[in-house]
Amino acid sequence: MFKNYLKTAWQKLRSHRSYAVINTIGLAVGIAACLLIFILIRYETSFDNFHRNRDRIYRVVSATQTPAGINYSMGSAFPVAEALRLDYPQLEQVARIYERKGKQVAVINDNSHGTTKKFKENIFFAEPQLFDIFNFPFLSGDAKTALSEPNTVVLTQAIAEKYFGDWHAALGQFIRYDNSQVCKVTGILKNIPANTDFPVQVVFSFKNAGQEDIANDWVSQDGSLNTFVVLPRNMTVPHFDDNLKEFVKKHTPPEYSNQGYLLQPLSNIHYESAFGTYSGATFSRELITALSSIGLFLLLIACINFINLSTAQIVGRSKEIGVRKVLGGSRAQLIIQFLSETFLITLISVAIAVLIALLVIPLLNNLLQTPLKIQPDLSLVAFLFSITIAVTLLSGIYPAIVLSGFNPVTALKSKFTNRATGGLSLRRGLVVFQFAIAQALIIGTFIVVSQMDFFQHTDMGFDKDAIVMVPIPNDTARQAKMETLKARLQQQAGVKSVSLSAFSPMDLASWQSDFRFDNALKKSGFMTDLKWADADYFKTYNIRFIAGAPYNQADTVGGFVINEMMVKKLGFKNPEDVLGKKIDFWDGAIKAPVVGVVKNFNGQSLKDEMMPMVLASYKTTYRLINIKMEAGHMGQTLAAIERIWTGASPDFIYEYQFLDDKIASFYKRESQLSQLYKIFAGIAIFISCLGLYGFVSFMAVQRTKEVGIRKVLGASVINIVYLFSKEFTLLIGIAFLIAAPLAYYFMHQWLQHFAYRINIGVGIFLLTILSAEVIAWLTVGYQAVKAAVVNPVKSLKAE
Repeated sequence: MFKNYLKTAWQKLRSHRSYAVINTIGLAVGIAACLLIFILIRYETSFDNFHRNRDRIYRVVSATQTPAGINYSMGSAFPVAEALRLDYPQLEQVARIYERKGKQVAVINDNSHGTTKKFKENIFFAEPQLFDIFNFPFLSGDAKTALSEPNTVVLTQAIAEKYFGDWHAALGQFIRYDNSQVCKVTGILKNIPANTDFPVQVVFSFKNAGQEDIANDWVSQDGSLNTFVVLPRNMTVPHFDDNLKEFVKKHTPPEYSNQGYLLQPLSNIHYESAFGTYSGATFSRELITALSSIGLFLLLIACINFINLSTAQIVGRSKEIGVRKVLGGSRAQLIIQFLSETFLITLISVAIAVLIALLVIPLLNNLLQTPLKIQPDLSLVAFLFSITIAVTLLSGIYPAIVLSGFNPVTALKSKFTNRATGGLSLRRGLVVFQFAIAQALIIGTFIVVSQMDFFQHTDMGFDKDAIVMVPIPNDTARQAKMETLKARLQQQAGVKSVSLSAFSPMDLASWQSDFRFDNALKKSGFMTDLKWADADYFKTYNIRFIAGAPYNQADTVGGFVINEMMVKKLGFKNPEDVLGKKIDFWDGAIKAPVVGVVKNFNGQSLKDEMMPMVLASYKTTYRLINIKMEAGHMGQTLAAIERIWTGASPDFIYEYQFLDDKIASFYKRESQLSQLYKIFAGIAIFISCLGLYGFVSFMAVQRTKEVGIRKVLGASVINIVYLFSKEFTLLIGIAFLIAAPLAYYFMHQWLQHFAYRINIGVGIFLLTILSAEVIAWLTVGYQAVKAAVVNPVKSLKAE
């Protein structure tokens, strides 16, 4: 029987092709958007952290008490792990993993240390206990002993194939780390998914980490060092957090009593940004919820289109309904018949949606830098099945009930009222709902784009144009090479200025510390951002002084330059009053007077509040060459820089980065969000316009006689177009009144994540309503003009 219903449904769809095509397109686009969001969210929430005892694995995170609150960091001091093993033997496991980004790895020909290939990798150093805590999948080698000895390394399958061609041949081979340490490959890991919080690819023995100078430093917290513990079953987190307080008192100097540690569950590492994460989730929990809501709304407006277009077909199918009822067709049979038609359209739409998704996924991967793909597994089948049933019922049940409920005599005479066809008020409400969603997305898009534009064009307090940063080679002759490279680069045509530094002016990596000021007995009570750089740093970046002058060119700290925020935090109103005052870091390890004050410049992302800042010359920390170039011939200048650098360090990979590109990378996620909003807003507008087309089509059918009479009485085409336009103009205005406050509230909440942000102005809302009205007028224009140019005699005769 169901087969007969489907056969009849197919015949009806063929006889109403334009209606079926428009409905199919609307549903296909909406379902495709939902499918892409489903795939994206499934990828983001199906990360693997390779746990064995997930509920008992915790990361030890630092918690530093400041007057402004507690500062959290995923890092810890280097001796913490060893001390935990000694003080708390009841812990099942303790392990450290240490990340170093952008380090050189060279493949060794043989044991004579000849090299054939060089790569830049993000590498890790790990203790062997890490593989007892996390079940990283080994293809070859012994997880228990792979990193137990120094000069050993574990590679993933992909990295092993990149280095040696065949991962089976990699075991027992040698690679050189940072052009110094030669290590033997002792294990091969199965490729690690990109969305894990442990994106390990090259893992060296922790004994090669080379941090002997701070092995007993309980004060310095390194954000790249993570310590994991496995609690015994009879120990609770609050209990162990209390133990950590005593642990800190025992090992940390009394003057650092504000520093502490607590446990962070493995289960919330992926999304808990307050503590930091290795790779970070592609999206936050809040954004995943927002994307899910957007997907649901896009699907709803696609279903609304179907309802509007279905009810617009009532007059055209009235005689069919009447004949079916006169011949004994029951209401239930008619409902099943109309739902069968909806089911067929939905089924075709789902198939088209899958094809759209297959075409769009490569573009989405390029935008988000993700490895998304359609995996034909049970969850996908369940999703497509559920969405098919849900869309069939949402789209088809209301038109089916309305159409099947007509009186056969009325249906045969085509005498319908608004009440009979379900009421214009409902269709108006549906159009309002559609455009409220579309306009909310438009407002959100304008705000995100405006915030991104603010990030890109706001004055950061330093010059970022035509500045390139080149890493300094990390070898035994590094100190001597720095000065030689700087001198040669300064003589190069096209180079305006050269500086050596530890960090660029705006850098997510930083040193932060408290200090003593002006020989005070107590410490400052707040952290300052330390930027180590030579005296040419200020000229290279055009950092402006408001008091004093740069420190002298020196290898060690002889004077400090501070920013306006530091002056304010120290309680001074006049910058001149700070000059000559002494700043003492690390109990006298570095102590010097303030020699200058510079205007504030953003030392980190604009997402964060500006910090008090201290700059000083400290040669042993330098790892960047900052080069200010003349704008005219940058291509030639870059080629000359590469020749000079490669000539000085032929064994290292040459690379560079423009400062403005680095700054743009800080806002990568926001930029991706901006693109997603544009896409979803465009989809919402497209689907809503289809719905508007259906609504106007219904109006044209309902008002055929009225249009004919108006034309007989002298109404022009413009008058008739206005007759239709004023209706939807009012509806879009009502939709805007709903969308505007909702969009303002949610986008205002989103902007609170940024220390520096735009104000949501009236212009954004005016632009939104204007855009919506213009798009809607263009959509309705065709149908309105078509109705207006019909011969009035024909219209009245049809009535």
